[in-house]
Amino acid sequence: MADFRLLGAVEIWAAGQPIDAGQPRQRAVLAALLVDAGQVVTVGELADRVWGKQPPREAAGTLRAHVARIRRTLERAETLDGDHVRLTHTPGGYVLHVEPDRVDLHRFRRLAGQARQPTHPEEQRTAWLREAVGLWRGQPLTGLAGEWAGRMRQSWDREWLDAVVAWANAELAVGNAGAALGTLTELADRHPLVESLAAALMRTLCAVGRPADALEQYAATRQRLVDELGVDPGAELQALHQAILRGDAVLPGGPAATRPPTVASVVPAQLPGDVAAFAGRVDHLAHLDKLLSASASAPPRAVVISAVSGTAGIGKTTLAVHWAHRTADTFPDGQLYVNLRGFDPGGEVTTPNEAIRGFLDALGVPSERVPPDLSAQVALYRSLMAGRRMLVLLDNARDAAQVRPLLPATPGTLALITSRNQLTPLAAVEGATLLTLDALSESEARELLAARLGDDRLAAEPDATDRILRGCAGLPLALSIAAARAQQSGFPLAALAAELDSAADRLDALDAGDPATQVRTVFSWSYATLSPDAARLFRLLGLDPGPDISAAAAAGLAGRDAGRLLTELTRASLLIEHAPGRYTMHDLLRAYAADLAGEQDTSEERRAATRRLLDHYAHTAHAASRVLYPHRDPVLIPMDEPAKDSRPVDLADRAAATAWLAAEHPVLLGAIRYAVGDGFDRHAWWLAWALDTFLYRQGHWHELAEAWEAALRAARWLANSAAEAYAYHRRARPETRFGRYDEARVRVQQALSLYVTGGDLIGQADAHHSLATIWELEGDFAAALDHVQQSAGLYGAAGHRRGQAVSLANVGWFQARLGDLDPALDSSTRARELLRALGDRTGEAGTLLSLGYIHDKRGRHAEAAEVLAEAVDVYRELGDRYYEATASARLGDSYLAAGDATAGRDALRAALRIFTDLGQSEAEAIREKLRG
Repeated sequence: MADFRLLGAVEIWAAGQPIDAGQPRQRAVLAALLVDAGQVVTVGELADRVWGKQPPREAAGTLRAHVARIRRTLERAETLDGDHVRLTHTPGGYVLHVEPDRVDLHRFRRLAGQARQPTHPEEQRTAWLREAVGLWRGQPLTGLAGEWAGRMRQSWDREWLDAVVAWANAELAVGNAGAALGTLTELADRHPLVESLAAALMRTLCAVGRPADALEQYAATRQRLVDELGVDPGAELQALHQAILRGDAVLPGGPAATRPPTVASVVPAQLPGDVAAFAGRVDHLAHLDKLLSASASAPPRAVVISAVSGTAGIGKTTLAVHWAHRTADTFPDGQLYVNLRGFDPGGEVTTPNEAIRGFLDALGVPSERVPPDLSAQVALYRSLMAGRRMLVLLDNARDAAQVRPLLPATPGTLALITSRNQLTPLAAVEGATLLTLDALSESEARELLAARLGDDRLAAEPDATDRILRGCAGLPLALSIAAARAQQSGFPLAALAAELDSAADRLDALDAGDPATQVRTVFSWSYATLSPDAARLFRLLGLDPGPDISAAAAAGLAGRDAGRLLTELTRASLLIEHAPGRYTMHDLLRAYAADLAGEQDTSEERRAATRRLLDHYAHTAHAASRVLYPHRDPVLIPMDEPAKDSRPVDLADRAAATAWLAAEHPVLLGAIRYAVGDGFDRHAWWLAWALDTFLYRQGHWHELAEAWEAALRAARWLANSAAEAYAYHRRARPETRFGRYDEARVRVQQALSLYVTGGDLIGQADAHHSLATIWELEGDFAAALDHVQQSAGLYGAAGHRRGQAVSLANVGWFQARLGDLDPALDSSTRARELLRALGDRTGEAGTLLSLGYIHDKRGRHAEAAEVLAEAVDVYRELGDRYYEATASARLGDSYLAAGDATAGRDALRAALRIFTDLGQSEAEAIREKLRG
């Protein structure tokens, strides 16, 4: 079986011989996968591990190439020993499917973990440790450069030292002291400040009859500690020194291994009280439970660290304290707690010196024994924690620098940190696990409210309960304040709900009477830590109408590059980067930001920022629409030049335009709603026009109806009858998809009347074209043909070549539906040639549908299938899902008629998937065909 080695050079061995693992970058990819053997490693994580925080632009492609070469290497190993190790790609990243025990790092950890269990016989534990230590072949990840490899080496070295000390003590216990002497001597020279290593060497020297050398080792260690840390050796080393001087036994577990009584007798229990009503957070509690299991068995680091972050009032401290109480029994040596006051409104942040002195006091250290400087205090604190199973809860931290001196360094200890800031540096350097809290789900929020007010009270006023839940937006602090006010007043819940219904009054309603229980005030403590530029952007984000915002749009809103500012807001948990480059804000934070903007920014500044943002959206969306449908007539209301620094996005091709619209269309709909009647009506109309093609082709017809309904109101505000006519006309299209043909016809007739009044021939022609479509859907092909012919005449009078070509295509279609196949074939063929010459792929695709129908009716099913397959490809290229499904359904019928049942059913299934996804009634008819 193949073996994988990381504790030295990165190697693969199969059938007793090494397999070339490739050049260093490939070995780095292999190592990054082996560290998490059997688990998904995302592409982003791989890139970070191989290249650091600034991977090259082509990192994803380079990773694929390395993965392909690693697969070939694994195939060579399989050829040698017949063992199959798979490297698979998943939607989340890559997984190397290999048993952990075949990776020396994981086998080392298993053996060391087993040896820590006191229930096993001493000889067995010693054998396991002997095997574990023997797996090390030198410096881990030899030859691999980079920050990640360096961090891993540093972390694994600590595990190695712990294992060597445990092995040396185990060999002593079974009477084999000399086995570890050489290794201990070498390591003590390399790590002269590691007291546990010095202690193991001193015991071993005594056991082999060299007590003088042991005393010399103590003197050298003490001098290095004094010179470099300004501290004397810890309690264990001092007691061992005294025991050697007295000639006492110094085997592990003997008198010299015990702690001074003044320390051992103290079991601190500093946790604050648990909340009376805790709700939700099941996944987060499970995450912490998993970390607890890691700290209790075979920890991957000297200490397990978890940093919980989230915005103000999100329940970080509540979660941490609740979990700590729930698991307190698993920390028999005690729980330490400190409020670091990282966001104290008075600026009184707890310094590391203050916190560490409090911990030393809790651990029973007399004040006269506390060293004067911080580094010496930290060394004493960590020495006292050695060998203990304790929880350290560091609450409300400001940053990683405040936390680092307070972190213990002992296996089995767990440090839990809460902060409004994301403590990313702790993950990068100390290997901390980051846990981010978001708003409670609706069910969790309801559970919390019920725990405070009782199920009966909520059931008595279900509507008011729903409104309170919406107003509090899943923020635990807001829910707690709302519940407290409801309990205190005894008023109906409807009274509180009415206050929360008003966005302007919502933050005032969430005020329980003191700064710690005022949502507005609690938010202000985070806001006060921001730089001036980040604070300005935060206020402006309160003006953003969308559910989220891209980095490019934020730059337009700010009128400057916003990358650094967005990072600052995200680290402060005032924004959440929920997808790469996309940011969202809690609803109550948005209300707070909008309030601040009204107080601190002039109306001119707010309006200018809004104009920049809407210009960014409108001009980028217009460009995207032109890419998707280049032959569409120009926008009816001419667009102004974009405002300076609005920063529209340059969309190079159809894929980029489609991706941008897919990501932004919910935001653009919010922008339309915001713009109407607020002095930006032209932006509302432009955005509806720009979204039209994408929404129609993607089947987002309800959103399309909403967009044009808003554009219709905007046109009336603008008193622009031409724009009003166009909005009526486009508003009819989703009605046809809903099957509401009478409503659609009324809207088109309203548009036609305005077109006639305004003398707009092209508008009239477009309206007749739409009326033809409605009559077609109702099965009256003669009426449809009449409207198409009127449309053709109007396009001709206006000199609109594309309109004439499309009309000719529709004439051919309705001729075919009426049974006039020869004229239909001629009309459709000529129309296809005209539209192809114009480069109009949309119009050409329509003629392909007509030709497919005509060929089928003439019994030429193979020819029909050929043109319909082309139609499917064109509609897929255009992103028009409804007509792609329509073409696929007709293609399936043609294949079946031609006798190709397999191809026919495949095409019908493809159509069924799309129609089902779009919620179209055509899906049921296709299901019936497939059942038959």
